[in-house]
Amino acid sequence: MYALTIPQRPEYKRDGDRHMSYRIKHEAKTIHADEAHLLSGMERLLFRLEQNRRSVLIGALTAIVAIAAVGGALWYDAQQEAAAADVYRKATQLVLDRPADNPAKAEDDLKQAIGLYRRLTEQYPRSRSAQLGLFQLGNALVQINDVKGGIEAYSKYVATYGTNKMMLGLVYQRLAYAHLLNGDREAAVKAFLNVLTLPGTLNKDHVLFELGKLEESLSRPEGALAHYQDLVKVFPNSPFAGEATVRMKALEAKKTPGGAPVTPPPADTPAKR
Repeated sequence: MYALTIPQRPEYKRDGDRHMSYRIKHEAKTIHADEAHLLSGMERLLFRLEQNRRSVLIGALTAIVAIAAVGGALWYDAQQEAAAADVYRKATQLVLDRPADNPAKAEDDLKQAIGLYRRLTEQYPRSRSAQLGLFQLGNALVQINDVKGGIEAYSKYVATYGTNKMMLGLVYQRLAYAHLLNGDREAAVKAFLNVLTLPGTLNKDHVLFELGKLEESLSRPEGALAHYQDLVKVFPNSPFAGEATVRMKALEAKKTPGGAPVTPPPADTPAKR
């Protein structure tokens, strides 16, 4: 321990009645200071670390383990994303490169692509590629006439990725076409109507046109006329507006006695943009 000596104040004494004299009395007072108080800031820090060495080591190891876990998870996710993207690329390449002059080879390539799309959606369900893969799986299944499989894939997309409103509109439209191929017109109408309830969907004009044709095929002219009118009013610049106008005139002529007959295109004719 260090010892500090502090001088004391002078002590005054009276000498007789005529004058005052004084003398200084020196007394040493010793104050003992703790060594820790005399250490610098860095030395105090090191002193405390030494005193709490066990706690510091445990905290450091915990932080290292946490950082390693986060880094490992990010690395794993990146690897999964890359692998999923590679599977999607291979499957899509098979679909796009099918030979037009070799139907057998084209069908075989399509089946291989379906296998890859299934692998993608089952093995990498959390990847970004899985969402597109599921949609493409439905399309491929319908192309090989597995309509029920296509309906199942589209329905799974709706249930799994229902928050993607932009893509959901197209999926519902493909689902409606699959229902039509399956002979279920009422289910197709419901799927088309779902598109109209979605905000920000870009295919509403096409869907209104398809709904009008469906209503015509179901012998419901009033419903068909309502859909055509909505199409022309809301989307006057749509490529479907012209044909919708022709069909509207034909339906109105049928309602007016003696009106000039106007023959619209067949209701089952697929619309083209």
